[in-house]
Amino acid sequence: MRLVIVTDAWHPQVNGVVRTLTTTVAELERMGHSVTVIGPDRFRTLPLPSYPEIRLALRPARALARLIEEARPEAIHIATEGPLGFAARTYCLKRQIPFTTAYHTRFPEYVRDRAPVPLALTYALVRRFHAPAHAVMVATPSIEADLKARGFTHIRRWSRGVDTDLFHPRDKGFLDLPRPVFLYVGRVAVEKNIEAFLALDLPGSKLVVGDGPQRSALQARYPEVTFAGARQGEDLARHYAAADVFVFPSRTDTFGLVLLEALASGLPVAAYPVPGPLDVIGTSGTGVLDADLRSASLKALELDPARCRNHALTFSWRASAEQFLANLRPLDPEEASHIQAA
Repeated sequence: MRLVIVTDAWHPQVNGVVRTLTTTVAELERMGHSVTVIGPDRFRTLPLPSYPEIRLALRPARALARLIEEARPEAIHIATEGPLGFAARTYCLKRQIPFTTAYHTRFPEYVRDRAPVPLALTYALVRRFHAPAHAVMVATPSIEADLKARGFTHIRRWSRGVDTDLFHPRDKGFLDLPRPVFLYVGRVAVEKNIEAFLALDLPGSKLVVGDGPQRSALQARYPEVTFAGARQGEDLARHYAAADVFVFPSRTDTFGLVLLEALASGLPVAAYPVPGPLDVIGTSGTGVLDADLRSASLKALELDPARCRNHALTFSWRASAEQFLANLRPLDPEEASHIQAA
């Protein structure tokens, strides 16, 4: 199948959406499918206010149409609700071409954390964006239930996986920090609620792996915390495996790939009992979910690393890619002709 994925989140951005799409594309190509990703890297862009690492495509409609037509897709998936996502949605609706979407980010909560915009308003906008989609893919049962309660329809499950060959238990001597080491991996940004972790009174050390718009301010405010910056590949995997507990302070993630990476590394999780941790950790005994994040972090020290690893082994990227593929809506010959004739 020739597939087009339109996304406002793509390289060189470093986040869960980009990692999910990159890995899914690789799996689909290994399965014999042809995938064209249309991201901001193909357009003139401007930085997102307050978040310059994310760049938004400028007036993408005409160039986007040309790129879609050159790819001659047999299915179209719109991954994000940004400028490219809206332009692709308009293109498909104008030509009566079916498409699927995904709900990767709790965008209304993201906006609320940065500006005094009512949740009802942004949810109405996001619901309108997804309404015409053949399927709206979500990662977890909790997010599915929440969206259904807010009036979203045509929801399908698209879970996630983890590279258990890269992320696995290793020698903890890699980190020369006082024990225990409590680790956070992810964007250093307000929507991740990272300060809830940094402010905890915990023994040993706190380690932050990642970058983002709040890093400089938080590094100055919490000089006792080790900020290692963004890491990738083997370097990232070593940081995971050398820690003792993974602390996940976010209340707004729809899944949290980092949870699986931590578990695969033999790292128990401490988190709030919210969507994402509730679905990934649940009652598996591989983490502690508590409204008191300090208590959760200390109790997580007592959990079995081998059990964490075994739980992570049940998540497969191949199964995730097959689920994604099954959710797509292939174009019939008449619908495909709407692209060719455009």
